[in-house]
Amino acid sequence: MTDDMFSRVGSLAFFAGLTREQLRALAGAARPVSYAAGARIFEEGETADRFWLLEHGTVALDLQVPGRGAQVIETLAGGVVLGWSWLHPPYRWQFGAVARESVEAVAFDAGPVREHCDADPAFGYAMLRLFTPVITARLHATRLRLLDLYATAAQAGQP
Repeated sequence: MTDDMFSRVGSLAFFAGLTREQLRALAGAARPVSYAAGARIFEEGETADRFWLLEHGTVALDLQVPGRGAQVIETLAGGVVLGWSWLHPPYRWQFGAVARESVEAVAFDAGPVREHCDADPAFGYAMLRLFTPVITARLHATRLRLLDLYATAAQAGQP
């Protein structure tokens, strides 16, 4: 891990409540990445082995809906975390993700982060406190989007 990566991770607002030691542990599992517009970042059902902090650009989260294909559930922008399925077995993506425009991000390798969570309960709890609101918000957005997709015309207020 470089001092530059430590500074970069430490500057991300998402991690503002972490200690220097916790930031250092995260920085050791981090690397800068970029994706071109239209690039598939991950596919629903694949192994969830990382997460990202988006710095610039937008990413669409999608869900495969029978008979309708990939449906966008939510669009994420800079400053937001992408990926939470790495945190809980069976470590499979619950959604897919595609870059809507060019994306610059910091990617975190989930294996070392999970190992540090297991070795340091305070770090593990800090990560759960950061990611639980993300999980809750994504599930809420999914619920609302599915209500839109499956509503009848009358339920949706359409003639």
